[in-house]
Amino acid sequence: MKPVTLLFAIIGLTAGSSFALDIELPAETAAYRPSDMPGYQLVQNNCMTCHSAQYVLSQPPSSPRSYWVATVKKMKKPFAAPIPDEEMPAIVDYLVKNYGNEKPVASVDSSKK
Repeated sequence: MKPVTLLFAIIGLTAGSSFALDIELPAETAAYRPSDMPGYQLVQNNCMTCHSAQYVLSQPPSSPRSYWVATVKKMKKPFAAPIPDEEMPAIVDYLVKNYGNEKPVASVDSSKK
């Protein structure tokens, strides 16, 4: 769990006063799907600094590559995610193949027929 300190300013008669409140957040429960793809580690290093994996899990599973390209670009600008341009294609590839419409189709083992 991550400790978070919130700073509240009391307005009114005590203007200028403040106090801190420590809040313990629950452990992260969402996780990115593990993969050998280069984008998996890049997503762990870049995306988790701003939001949990829950954000990706809530995206439409039928999203095409163009959707993921636009989403990663949106994270970089206007949200100012520090994603290097050269890492963006690998991140998009991981996202579209794990959460978008380019998921691998389950193969059928013809030897069991």
